[in-house]
Formats: sequence, C-alpha cells, structure tokens
Amino acid sequence: MAGLELKSLRKSYGNVEVIKGVDLTIEHGEFVVFVGPSGCGKSTLLRMIAGLEDITGGELYIAGKLCNAVEPRDRGIAMVFQSYALYPHMTVYDNVGFGLKLAKTPKDVRDKKIRDAARILQMEHLLDRKPSQLSGGQRQRVAIGRAIVRQPEVFLFDEPLSNLDAALRVDTRMEIAKLHADLGATMVYVTHDQVEAMTLADKIVVLNAGVVQQVGAPIELYQRPANLFVAGFIGSPKMNFVSVTVEAVGARTITVTGKDLSSVAIPANPTGIKPGDTVTLGVRPHALDRNASGTIVGQVGLVERLGNETIVNLKLPSEASWLVVFDGDHDLAVGQSVALSFAPESAIIFGADGMARHPA
Repeated sequence: MAGLELKSLRKSYGNVEVIKGVDLTIEHGEFVVFVGPSGCGKSTLLRMIAGLEDITGGELYIAGKLCNAVEPRDRGIAMVFQSYALYPHMTVYDNVGFGLKLAKTPKDVRDKKIRDAARILQMEHLLDRKPSQLSGGQRQRVAIGRAIVRQPEVFLFDEPLSNLDAALRVDTRMEIAKLHADLGATMVYVTHDQVEAMTLADKIVVLNAGVVQQVGAPIELYQRPANLFVAGFIGSPKMNFVSVTVEAVGARTITVTGKDLSSVAIPANPTGIKPGDTVTLGVRPHALDRNASGTIVGQVGLVERLGNETIVNLKLPSEASWLVVFDGDHDLAVGQSVALSFAPESAIIFGADGMARHPA
C-alpha cells in the first residue's frame, strides 16, 4: 500500500523558511493536488517528496518507510516535470525505455513495459518518431510513459500541462484522469490552476506562503472554504467580497448591512461576532441573480459574452468591483445600471480574523 505521510515537514534556505511544518496524509490510490499561487511552496514540497530537495525538519514516510535520507531512485516514485526533458536524438520507444535500459532490465521485459505504456497512453503509432516530430501534448504523453514503465509506488506531477495550449490542456487533463482510474496509483499533482485542481483531485491541498490553508474534497473547499484565502482562490471566477457591518446576531444567523446592500440575515455560526463588528461578506459570482427589485445595484464596467454565459464586472457604490456570471447571453452596455439579489444561504460571513463562520 503506497500511501504518503508528512509529519511537520519543514524546508529552509538559510534563514528563510519556505515550508512551515506541513502535516498531511495521502492514502494509497488517492489523487491529491497541491494548489496555490506562484511561490507558495507547492513545487518545493513535491521535490522534497521526490528527494530532489533536502528536508530541513520533520519526517516523510512513503509506504510506511521513513524516507528522509533515502535516495530518489530508491523511493519508489516517478516524476513528470513541467519540461518534457526528452532526449532529442532518441525515438519515443528509446526515450520511454531509457531508464529501464540503465537499470539493465532484460530486453524482452523492457519491450513489454514500453509497449504496455504506449497502449495505455494511445501512442503506439508514435514509437518510431523522434521528439521533434511530436506535438506538445504528444511529448507530454511520452514523459508520462517514461514514468509508467518504472511502475512506481507514487506518481509526482509538477505542473505538467503549463506548456500546452488551452485545447491540449483539456485533452491531456482527461488523459491523466483516465490514467489514474486505470492504474489506481497514488498521484500527487502540483498546479497553480485551480480549475485543474477542481477537476482532477480526490483531495486538494491549498498552500499559501508554505502553510497548508485547507485540505479537503474539491466541492468541500468550494462550498465551505476555511478562510478568505481559500474562498478567493478556489472557484472561477473568484468569490466576491465586500466589507459589511453586523446589525444583529441570532442563534444561527448574522444580520449584516453595508453601503452596497441592505440588511440581510446570513445563516452562520455567530461565535465571536457581536453587533457593530466589521466583517466580510462573500458571494460567488454564479450565486448572483439579475433582479429588478434587487437591493444590490451596480454599474456595468466590462462585459464578456461567451455564448453559454455572460461574465459582467460591476462597480458598486462603495467602489468595490464584483463579478457576476449570468447563464446564457446578455446584451449589456458599459455604464448600464444592473440590480442583483442572492439567496442568503449562498453567502458566507468571514470574521475579522479571516476565518469563515459556516452554519453548523
């Protein structure tokens, strides 16, 4: 059973600590995605698991074995990088099997593993080509095939789709999801793209400045973010925020008001919140409805008509800008006034500490 366990894992470069005590358990067969903004430490954490970065503190277990001082080749992992790192003078067949050749794997065994990987990735017709004859998506498949033939305990992916164009990203993302379903292997995947995280992951780990902000299933993070950072990072377009004042506190609601909206009672845990406090109200762009009697009124600043939906940037009276997503096509003009409403249960209250106050 090839699971992973990270116990108080730390990484420092001199006096600069970039990974600040990460505790995480990854079960065998899980697809876990590390997500966060550039510089948050997600690739560093992946490289620590791979053995490409030394561990400053804490413990790393792979399949129950302490691996802090274990060489990368002995950890039972295979890594797919952002760059394909293919040998240009070798065919696809030789690129995929190069590691096996170095390991002196018998030729017949090597051939079977190469052809099995090619079949899984639907690239049997590419085996005689060289990298210069391949598209970006095909090169990435070769890099993944090179990992598959090693039959690792754990697959590590470091932003493998970032060099591909939009259409290829979608196609290759589907191939990776299918690969996980077919192999049932443990996969750890790094990306800054939260759409990739939402569509691929069994479990998402949100990182910021070397600290884990929240761990959970994609829909859990979307519906019940732990704090302002997670709420603003997970979801596309991102959640709208506005500063509001607490009018009243009930047993299971917090009533708020502000310059941009009239009094509304939001289902929430009122612990630590009192009348007069300034808190943050968060509303997803998809939760806002165009409503002639709505109490949120803004002026259209920008319209993106995508056919199946319309994304509108609205400027509110407080000068805050909110994004709204309407289903279908809406012909709105810049400067036009639009009234909105939302269901109170779709909104989230964040306290002054930035933590979400979800109802029990």
